[in-house]
Amino acid sequence: MFALVDCNNFFVSCERAFQPELEGRPVVVLSNNDGCVVARSNESKAMGIKMGTPFFQVKPLVEQGKLAVRSSNYTLYGDLSARVMSVLAAFAPRLERYSIDEAFMIMDGVDEAALPGLCSELIVKVRRWTGIPVSIGIAPTKTLAKVANHFAKRYKGYRGVCLIDNAEKIRKALALTPIGEVWGIGWRGAPKLASEGVDTALRFVEKPEAWVRSRMGVVGVRTWAELQGQVTIESDRDEKRKSICTSRSFADMISDFDELAFRVSDFAGKCAEKLRKEGTAASSVGVFLHTNRFREDLAQYYPNASVRLDVPASSTPEIVGAALKAMRLIYRPEYAYKRAGVIVTDIVEADAIQPSLFDFDWSERGREDEISKVMDRVNVAGKNVLRLATQRPGHYSDGIRHDFGSRLFTTDWTQLLEIR
Repeated sequence: MFALVDCNNFFVSCERAFQPELEGRPVVVLSNNDGCVVARSNESKAMGIKMGTPFFQVKPLVEQGKLAVRSSNYTLYGDLSARVMSVLAAFAPRLERYSIDEAFMIMDGVDEAALPGLCSELIVKVRRWTGIPVSIGIAPTKTLAKVANHFAKRYKGYRGVCLIDNAEKIRKALALTPIGEVWGIGWRGAPKLASEGVDTALRFVEKPEAWVRSRMGVVGVRTWAELQGQVTIESDRDEKRKSICTSRSFADMISDFDELAFRVSDFAGKCAEKLRKEGTAASSVGVFLHTNRFREDLAQYYPNASVRLDVPASSTPEIVGAALKAMRLIYRPEYAYKRAGVIVTDIVEADAIQPSLFDFDWSERGREDEISKVMDRVNVAGKNVLRLATQRPGHYSDGIRHDFGSRLFTTDWTQLLEIR
């Protein structure tokens, strides 16, 4: 059986964990640069506020005191996510982290009759130990566990835990599930299916396999089978990522090459850190630049380029150097850039790197790897104390709007919760 644990309105719940005055109030969390709504409390959803709503449209509600707003605080969210996952890992035979606020508990060997009670206890413990409310859906497949989680979250009668464990429950749940809410179909695939009369998950599984295959291919057939209780999405025992991206929008548009190179170097350095943390290395480093698509009065340009490394690498100097090389291929001074990012791909295990026959810099590469490890140890607090010359100083402000930011609370001694 699979138990999908989903943190309720996660970003908002993180803010509420240390700011009890936000409980019961409509709350939204904004994206980088305070641009648009990326998380909502149930109360703000009831007000009709949609995901992606530009902040200026809800700003009057904030000024009237009808809506509380917070800037995104990803350091806090990441730390609380790690705490939640550590609690779950202690109670599950195996845990697969799916996203920052979701994880599958693979409950092999656990008595199925005891699962609802165990999950109810877990909800209480996660809330007590981390301050984060969660909902749990239990089912024989991952896709059905997603469906069960929707019911656990939506209907108070389940008290946070919904179990779908037989054909009758499966059929009833699928009849009540809009096709757009099915994992693997979503809002992108729903219109096409709805145009052919498939508006619920039940109507989808009632279609012949050949019909599903002709319209959605192998991936659709897997979803179709999973909804019937057949496991087709295997547990991912290797949780390491196949690609890593670090990107950001800028508060102000940038045309200057040196300033843009600062940003790209920072993003590449972050990618390198993530590679080392996971014990992997990348063979390809890509860079993309975006102009401001909302400024129709300006020329638009969305280039990207990749540089192939002779030997997979994870050291900061190599990844940053490759990123700057890729940036030089696409940079044009006549454009004003609003967003940039670095993507590392073709990721392999760091201890399985095969040296190139013509690689004469192996000793130098080993030295750079050691330097990068030292940087990781010194920069453990995320202060960017040690950096390359091409990266911005640690005290340098990146100009990102953060007008409604909360404190870090859990990762900075100077910002801990104060009790009077």
